[in-house]
Amino acid sequence: MTKETIGLDQILSISGKPGLFKIVMQTRTGFIAESLIDKRKVNVNIHSNVSILSEIAVYTLSEELPLRDVLKKIMDKENGQPTSISHKDSKDTLEEYFFNVLPDYDEDRVYASDIKKIVQWYNLLQQHDLLGALEETEDDAAKVTSDEEE
Repeated sequence: MTKETIGLDQILSISGKPGLFKIVMQTRTGFIAESLIDKRKVNVNIHSNVSILSEIAVYTLSEELPLRDVLKKIMDKENGQPTSISHKDSKDTLEEYFFNVLPDYDEDRVYASDIKKIVQWYNLLQQHDLLGALEETEDDAAKVTSDEEE
């Protein structure tokens, strides 16, 4: 059985629901998503507050860094293993860890609750063997290349 390839554009966070979800299928009124935590399927209305991971960025002092790049930095730091801290650790522990991953993150605009989510999301992706979703697609790479040439 081959492992399906899922990109960050198919993984999302749903406001009010813990963890991450992957899109299973579109419906007329939204889509069906499956929880990475317990595999339960939920019907997501198009009016729900949903964040697609590929469209999230983290504030740094110089730019907004795509979540994909932040998660890659965590993956590099942890050698693809779960994080050395828990998303339930103290605010100070979370901030110190995140500073080691992304030294120029904007401490005024990135809150401990944001760091907590990012650590939890990384661990969920790692646990479900979805870190491959962090690899850029050919379209992403082509876009970056064309942006740099301008």
